[in-house]
Amino acid sequence: MTRYKLNFSRHFQKRFKQITEKNKFLEAKIVKTLEILQTDPKYSSLHSHKVETLNYGERWSSRVTGDIRIIWDFDEDNNVVILVLDIGGHSGSGKVYQ
Repeated sequence: MTRYKLNFSRHFQKRFKQITEKNKFLEAKIVKTLEILQTDPKYSSLHSHKVETLNYGERWSSRVTGDIRIIWDFDEDNNVVILVLDIGGHSGSGKVYQ
C-alpha cells in the first residue's frame, strides 16, 4: 500500500492555525482527515472530488466536516507526494472554492 508524503503550503499552515486555535475538536478532525488522506486520498469518507478553487484552479477537495474542506493535489513531479494547499469552508466568507 502506498503511503503518500504530505507537503503543506505556508498558506495551509496559516489557515490551519487560525481555524484550530480555539477549537481542539476541529484540530483533531483535521489531523484524522490528513492521516486518511496520506493513506488513501480517495477513501470514501473523504468525499474527494475535483473542484474549481478560488486561488489554485482545478484541484482536489476532501471533506473534514459538513462545511470544512482541505484543498490538495498530487505533485506533478512525484506521484507519491500530496501538496496540501488550503483549508476552509465550501460556503460563506471562508470558502475555498467557487
